Amino acid sequence: MKTIQILGTGCPKCTKLAENAEAAAEALGIEYELVKISDLNEMARMGVMVTPGLAIDGQLKSSGRLLSIEEIRNLL
Repeated sequence: MKTIQILGTGCPKCTKLAENAEAAAEALGIEYELVKISDLNEMARMGVMVTPGLAIDGQLKSSGRLLSIEEIRNLL
């Protein structure tokens, strides 16, 4: 099972990134857990200085960009 982490404060881009991540995982048919991280200290610890951020299994994959469903599929 993959853990998909959305790092952000709940802004519209963060919400859309979460939607895109769910759509990408479902399109691939993989089991996943979606975790939203809004704690600023935790985001900084993971290397996110600009939101939204996307991490997969604890590895930061993107920061400061709203990734498309296709881009997230490629990361998964």
